[in-house]
Amino acid sequence: MILPSEVDVLVIGAGPAGLAAATELARDFNVLVVDREKAAGGIPRHCGHYPFGMREFHRVMKGPDYARALAARAEAAGVRFALGVNVVALHPGPSVTVTSDEGVTTISARRVLIATGVRESSRAQRLIGGTKPGGVVSTGALQGMVYLEHARPFRRPVILGTELVSFSAIMTCAHAGIRPVAMVDSRRATAARWPSCLYPRIKGIPLYLSTKLVSIEGRERVESVIIDGPKGRKRIETDGVIVSGHFRSESTLIVTSHLARDPGTGGPAVDSAGRCSDPTYYAAGNMLHPVETAGWCWSEGRRVGLAIARDLKSGLPAERAPVTVESDALAWVVPQFVSPEQALDRLQLRVNRPVNGRLSVRVDGREVASRRIWTRPDRRITLPMPSVTGQVSIHLEE
Repeated sequence: MILPSEVDVLVIGAGPAGLAAATELARDFNVLVVDREKAAGGIPRHCGHYPFGMREFHRVMKGPDYARALAARAEAAGVRFALGVNVVALHPGPSVTVTSDEGVTTISARRVLIATGVRESSRAQRLIGGTKPGGVVSTGALQGMVYLEHARPFRRPVILGTELVSFSAIMTCAHAGIRPVAMVDSRRATAARWPSCLYPRIKGIPLYLSTKLVSIEGRERVESVIIDGPKGRKRIETDGVIVSGHFRSESTLIVTSHLARDPGTGGPAVDSAGRCSDPTYYAAGNMLHPVETAGWCWSEGRRVGLAIARDLKSGLPAERAPVTVESDALAWVVPQFVSPEQALDRLQLRVNRPVNGRLSVRVDGREVASRRIWTRPDRRITLPMPSVTGQVSIHLEE
């Protein structure tokens, strides 16, 4: 398609959050969704397994079917798509610079929603030593190879990590006839909640906890890995490594823009309406909170889309109060500001170490909510969003 120069709402990212927001907005506004991929649907396109779709379609679906259904629903609502388009810069106005087969184009909008999601940390970001052979991939790359290209990149890999996506990697391997030889994590317990830890045993995959992957060895292809755990160092013969999880916000656009960035999440700092520091920009989905399920992101995108619609029709209150965390065990909180419009209707937190204690929310020093927590990093924690205005702080008593 020929890219328009102006739209009411520009949505960057065609995953569940972006598609849900666009579908709501298209009822009353001219909406364009851009994505660098050639097909809409986001990460679920690569996930050829269950379960997706329960809250969106009230049935269990495989990822690709779910992605197609979300895109079809958006298109039926009147959403226009520009796929194979890269957004390279965000400007006040708002306007964005994009590149495509047509060249470089600037698109102006009344509002912009950023929903670019997350990416897994690479081998280099995890400081894993050894040589640099082929056969080291992320879960996302593996899913693309297996489900989109129908390829089998290895036969006996090691899986690094125990987040939900790590168990998804086991399912992807099973689909392709790949048999992992080990699952390794430096944590003392699996990052995903019980009973996820039973799945590797059911599949006959040894699970090594409190164990570090020290190095990857091989020339042209992976030949072995060295792990270091409670029983000392061990060499495992393998032909591949799946580096899973440790998600990071896909925030390259934010880093190079005028928008404020939250150091904890790595994504944009937003208020409870989903507004960024420039209120003509909004954000939703996993770029705000690495990482949640597709259904969670869809629900959040839908609510933020409704907030954008209210903003365009009658405006939203401008006031906002900052949210602060009062413990070094708390890694981050989303949103970072509370406003009267509460599209993000809960405070969401993560810890950076195992915690057993009591969380409390205070407004101007007065406690308005609390809960006990016994949790580990990478697990969702939520607290009620304060309904009163004032300085919001979150305290942890261990």
